[in-house]
Amino acid sequence: MKGDGMERNTELERVAEIFVGEWVLTVTNQWWLDDPSTVISGVAKGEWLGDSFIRLHAELNGLPAWEFIFGRSDARDQFVVLYHDERGVQRIFELALDGDTWVMSRNDPDFHQRLLGRVEGDRMVGQTDASDDQGVTWRKDFDLIFERAK
Repeated sequence: MKGDGMERNTELERVAEIFVGEWVLTVTNQWWLDDPSTVISGVAKGEWLGDSFIRLHAELNGLPAWEFIFGRSDARDQFVVLYHDERGVQRIFELALDGDTWVMSRNDPDFHQRLLGRVEGDRMVGQTDASDDQGVTWRKDFDLIFERAK
């Protein structure tokens, strides 16, 4: 919050460059649907929460879908991401940035999961994968496209 003597986390600025803004979403290739070619549309908004967190909230088909809160553990030199969705699911991910790619991953007892993304100008192309055998084999959950709203 500007004016309170705090400064923005400079490392988190890297995350803001990717996720802050307004987005049009497209979700495709969802393996669990009867027709995986079904296209689901939505919107997302990424914004700063104070000076140390970034919120990315998404709606699909006009309904709240999921939310990510990005933060950082300076002691671990690591980005952390809190997640929850409309089902009441709550998860913690690690975020890794490498140039124009990003990976959110979690290795939890229920299953392993990763979200892979690539920044292409005003667009991000990504997919989510899951593993039920501790990361030995992976299945694609769905594809996701973020396009910056004009």
